[in-house]
Amino acid sequence: MPRTETAKSERLVYSPTARAFHWAVAALVIITAPIGFIMADRGERNIWDATTNNMYATHKAIGVVILLLMAARLTYRLMHGAPRFEPTLTSLQKGVSHAVHWTMYALLIMVPIGGYYGIAKYPALDVFGVKLPSFGITPDEKFAEQVFKLHGFAATVLLALVALHLAAAFHHTFVKGDGVLARMWPGAAGKD
Repeated sequence: MPRTETAKSERLVYSPTARAFHWAVAALVIITAPIGFIMADRGERNIWDATTNNMYATHKAIGVVILLLMAARLTYRLMHGAPRFEPTLTSLQKGVSHAVHWTMYALLIMVPIGGYYGIAKYPALDVFGVKLPSFGITPDEKFAEQVFKLHGFAATVLLALVALHLAAAFHHTFVKGDGVLARMWPGAAGKD
């Protein structure tokens, strides 16, 4: 039976597995977000060369990896819960933290699914010579263009939440001086 938020242990630090998921996804988002915006700009300017094609293939491949990692991460989170909140947080901060984290989880799953749906509709399922499955999605380039616009918008919202998340972590570290950032920092004492 999965642990609920109220039934989790008294630990304050995320487990090594949770931290590994967090930092792996963070690194991939940091890599793929700029690639996505640059490749989209190149596409709009009709620059179709090896660089643009490699950017699209890299973006698609990373998106699939993020989706798989997020499926595993969400499963792990639902099964193991999260550490209790840092004692210095107010009720409002706990509520905002909870809302931001779950919204980021949702977007980290929905943005790659939207991207995949778009490439299946286009169809542009080739990734470095490997053809991804279409899952029976029928091509429709005009509809795919709308999907890609929503994909880009959702990615922008996700990045804004990431910026808020980072600002909060830095605020807690450098202004409040509490242990919020240490909860997720690599190498922090904690166990699965």
